[in-house]
Amino acid sequence: MNKNELISLFHKELRLEAQTQSYLREETEHVVRHISQFGESGFIVASNVNEDNVRTIIKQELNYFSDLGQDFEWKVYSYDKPDSLKDILEQEGFSVDAAEALMVMKLDEQHHLLKNNQHFDFKEITDEKGIQDIVNLEDAIWNESHAELGKRLWRDKQNNPEALYLYGIYEDDTLVSAAWMYIEVNSSFASLWGGSTLPMYRGKGYYTALLAARAKKAFEKGHPFLTVDASPMSRPILEKCGFICLAYSYGCQSPSNKL
Repeated sequence: MNKNELISLFHKELRLEAQTQSYLREETEHVVRHISQFGESGFIVASNVNEDNVRTIIKQELNYFSDLGQDFEWKVYSYDKPDSLKDILEQEGFSVDAAEALMVMKLDEQHHLLKNNQHFDFKEITDEKGIQDIVNLEDAIWNESHAELGKRLWRDKQNNPEALYLYGIYEDDTLVSAAWMYIEVNSSFASLWGGSTLPMYRGKGYYTALLAARAKKAFEKGHPFLTVDASPMSRPILEKCGFICLAYSYGCQSPSNKL
């Protein structure tokens, strides 16, 4: 598939038709929104707006989520229309996160990630203690609380264990690197998350090893496409593994979400 075909497939399966665990999907003429069923932040994953109606739709969505008592993220991709959507959201009070690269790769039986045989002391994480280890790791790396992430991961793992796979690498009983993956509902994609390593343990190949573990599981489950929103640090590693950049994504946080 060429780049435009991959963008079309991603947009259809992971934006227009996406289902998310613990969220209620709602579709209107102008947006596809996901409403948290557990009081967490919601999000708008896709929109169909233009220069003439965009500000009106933004105000409507702000009011809608306000009535629900939920903050929300409006996810914008660089191919979205109008071209100025991100800037208009910022003008309307949203805070815009740093850009991330939308990376996609298709797996086949000959892909080198599926033949990766690096033997690290990594394990699949399936219990609440392991997920708390992930929370502690993320807190240490980013210097902010990931308690809500931990609650969501544990809930999702309990509710649908075949849709979420978590992996970690331990040294001296301490989790030093971790990553996870969602097998997306009714989709050919698996989405990759995490991929964080404590600074003193970087450069050992842990990121690639956890990437390979997730690729093998995704392919085994019949999901040949991998996708990830990558930071500038992760992008070069992903490109070496065969991922291509389709676009850039921006998390635009509703005004009450500002730090």
